[in-house]
Amino acid sequence: MFFNKQSLVVGLLASMLTLASACAATPESRSTGQTVDDAGISSKVKAALIKDHDTKANNINVDVYQGKVKLAGFVGSAQEKAEATRIAKTVAGVQDVSNNLEVRAERTAGTAIDDGMITAKVKAALIGDSRTKAHQIDVNTNSGIVQLAGFVDDATAKSVAGDLAKAVNGVRSVRNELEVKK
Repeated sequence: MFFNKQSLVVGLLASMLTLASACAATPESRSTGQTVDDAGISSKVKAALIKDHDTKANNINVDVYQGKVKLAGFVGSAQEKAEATRIAKTVAGVQDVSNNLEVRAERTAGTAIDDGMITAKVKAALIGDSRTKAHQIDVNTNSGIVQLAGFVDDATAKSVAGDLAKAVNGVRSVRNELEVKK
């Protein structure tokens, strides 16, 4: 009887260790807790940007990976760009802020429509290629200049995303600001 209890205890401990190691985060992935924490930080940063009267939050993409915030998109002034960084740094849980916001030049209505079409075509190309995870990549376009931002799984995904964007008709240049998850 003692042998059976001991075997049962050893078996349970081995099962628990296996389960715990399967749930642990690896350098390439995040645990469920980290994912939830990052989503919460992202929501709080977006809410703070929305509350601020000097930033146009709808033009700012916020990505978070392991507490590191990446801001991307186009803003109207250097002051708005600096304000976005300041706001993001005030949010609890933010480890670091990488500000890839670019000051947007004035555009005509026609240019804005063209930029919207280019953005849609780049997103479609990313969705259509199995080497990229389109949901990880923010695409912004200003006067034919495409900005790619976010966190991707590996250098191949970053490179392929840049190549796909360059191949889209109407793209003048690509600023590939994707960061490989560490």
